[in-house]
Amino acid sequence: MTDQPSTESTESPGATRWLTEMGMGVDVHGGDYTKAGRRAVFDALRHSSLNFFQAAGKTKEQMRIEVRLGVQKPDQVDVASIAEEVPYGTVTVTPMLGGLDVPAPNGTDLMVIANAAILVSFTD
Repeated sequence: MTDQPSTESTESPGATRWLTEMGMGVDVHGGDYTKAGRRAVFDALRHSSLNFFQAAGKTKEQMRIEVRLGVQKPDQVDVASIAEEVPYGTVTVTPMLGGLDVPAPNGTDLMVIANAAILVSFTD
């Protein structure tokens, strides 16, 4: 039997999701899942410009941000380091099975690719 990745959300009941953004990050040499994860979060955040706060009567500090990070070895991710990439709100990082490992042909190096989904919600 194969372990299945979690599909459970850490979003609060009674919260409304306002934004979903995706990103990809790579550690080309060294097989560092946290480095690839930080780059994936950085990539996702740079795709977004959130301009709805004032119109919605919300502040950046009220954001609930869930970062779902897909890598081949979720247990090797430093979630606190990943959370540091997010400048606002209350951040939860959930590493899960995903991404891609690409070993070097001679087996002496490993490229890791991480995928990040950033889910922004506010409590209603």
